[in-house]
Amino acid sequence: MRIRITQGMPEGAQLNGEPWPAEGDEVDVPTAQGAHLVASGVAEEAPAKRRGRKSGRGGDDG
Repeated sequence: MRIRITQGMPEGAQLNGEPWPAEGDEVDVPTAQGAHLVASGVAEEAPAKRRGRKSGRGGDDG
């Protein structure tokens, strides 16, 4: 699950063994953890990153 951090944490706080992300940063976390962070108000669900672009226009279709 991709989330966007909405609240900063005190120095030394961690998320999955890494320093807590800055407010506005987007990170991938397990779904259950992300849902908990969203429910507790410290994050919001972020749109998934797009891995490629399929426009359906033009191209080499012969």
